[in-house]
Order: sequence, then structure tokens, then C-alpha cells
Amino acid sequence: MRELQFREALREAMQEEMRRDSSIFLMGEEVAEYNGAYKVSQGMLEEFGEKRVIDTPIAELGFAGIGVGAAVNGLRPIIEFMTFNFSLVAIDQVINSAAKFMSMSGGQYPCPIVFRGPTGSAGMLSSQHSQAFDNWFANTPGLKVVVPSNPADAKGLLKTSIRDNDPVIFMESEQMYGYKGMVPDGEYTIPIGVANIVKTGSDVTIVTFGKMLPHVVMPAVEELEKEGISVEVIDLRTIRPIDYAAMVESVKKTNRCVVVEEAWPLGCIATEITYHLQRYAFDYLDAPVVRVTNKDLPLPYAPTLIDEILPSPAKCIKAVKEVMYR
Repeated sequence: MRELQFREALREAMQEEMRRDSSIFLMGEEVAEYNGAYKVSQGMLEEFGEKRVIDTPIAELGFAGIGVGAAVNGLRPIIEFMTFNFSLVAIDQVINSAAKFMSMSGGQYPCPIVFRGPTGSAGMLSSQHSQAFDNWFANTPGLKVVVPSNPADAKGLLKTSIRDNDPVIFMESEQMYGYKGMVPDGEYTIPIGVANIVKTGSDVTIVTFGKMLPHVVMPAVEELEKEGISVEVIDLRTIRPIDYAAMVESVKKTNRCVVVEEAWPLGCIATEITYHLQRYAFDYLDAPVVRVTNKDLPLPYAPTLIDEILPSPAKCIKAVKEVMYR
């Protein structure tokens, strides 16, 4: 085991896969000469050269389309968006091309491509640069959507995503690139669609993913445990496919559930989980499932207003006590 930053774990995953398979290449804004906007691709241009680490113009629709075309012709691109807010410029290539090639070609043309970059809020960046579109992409058949919460998962899931023959949306947090964590040595992959039981407990289940785990849920759990509330924590890791079975089995044990997600409340992943639990674990629920999400507003610039809108440990604690009738 070694301690790596989140960005280092991502870089190591890409380097190992690119050494293993010459059909893999990285393309995006500032990934080469500048070593990546967040230094994820630092040193990769020197190792792999300009034909496999490619700087692009500020033209997401263009380079996403080039990546999709390359994927259906036998290559395995990694397309980096400087932020997933900018993926909206390229969303037609992602939704109408990459996600549909396999089905529209009757299985003749897989599209093994990874779109990766930061998602969600990252401090005082205001409305247009602070959006979490995880659930948007997860709503699309043909895509897989991965949202890691720590460096070990970032490496293991990215390697699996690069090897996958389906298009994968790999969403990181800009606020987590400097986070450190222990990463296993040697060959290390994590299957897509398998949740992680981060902590076992008996009183209530908290389901979450991505940066909500370290930023919101674990600080809340620490306080709840001091009050004698035993919390089971599930990190989904991937939100398409979702590991429904892990959540149902947990709720059968704890009989209560809170879902924490950085997203607008209408049609989010927390809504889907709430439906699934009332459908398949209804007889085990002792209280309605409660969601902790963003407020239904664009994120402003002022930090005081940001705190009001985003999930927080205090809001998570309040939700847990609500389902426990405390």
C-alpha cells in the first residue's frame, strides 16, 4: 500500500493502462504541455508523446466527436473535460453518439471511450461552473457513470473504465484532487456496479457517493456515533449501474435510510433510490426515506449562500434524527 493523492491515483491508472495497451490515448484541453489543468496528466506527454497525449482547442464538441469516432474505429480514447460543466457543449456527442452506437449498429460497433473530469461545486465558482450533472448522464441508456470518493477507488475504477467496451462517464471532484489515501500496490481494479460498505451499523443506513462521503457523510457519522447512533454507510461508487441489492440488504437490517447527494432534488439519484427502497424494502422501513440534496437553485457566488444550498454534515445529522424520530 502507498499513500497517493487523488490526482496521482488517476494519473497512475492512465499510465499503467497506456503502457499496457497502445490503442489508449488521452485528449483534452491543456492535458499535454500544461500537464493538465489540475495536474492529473503531469509527465504523461514526456512519456507517451504528442500522438497519445493531445492538447485540443477550446472546442468540446469537436474533440469529443473525434474521440467517439476514434473509439468506434478501434481505439480507446480518454477524453478529459476541464469541468463537466463544459461537457454540455459536447453533450450531443456523448448522448446521441457514444451512448447509442452499440444499439444502433446491432452490436457491431462498441464505443470504448472514457469521458472524465471534475463535477459539482468547487468553491466560489458561481452558477455556471458548479453543477453536478452525474444524474443527467446516469439517466442515459448506453452509458456507465462512475463517481469515486477516494484515491484507491479512483485508480481501481478508472482502470476498469478504460478497459470497458461501453462509454463511461468518470466524474471526479475538483476539491478532492489533493486528497490523500492508501492505494494498493500492483495490479488493482474495481468492478463497475459494486457498492462499498464503508462502515457497518445497525440503526440507520446512509447512502451516498463521490465527495459527499468525505465532505458531508463521514463528519456527520462521527458526531452521530458520539450520540450512540450506529450508522451503516454505503458508497455507491457507480450510479449507472446502481448496486440496488446492497442498499436493500442494508435497509433490511437498519430499517431506516438517508440518501445524501450533491444534486438538484428533481429527478436525482436520491429520488431513484427512494423509489427503489419503497418498492423493494417497504416492509422493512420504519420511517420514510429522507433525502439530503442541494436546494432547487443555481449555486451563487457568495460563500454564505453556498452553505445554505449545498448538503452539509448538520443537514445530514438532522435527516438521520428525523428518520429515527429524535
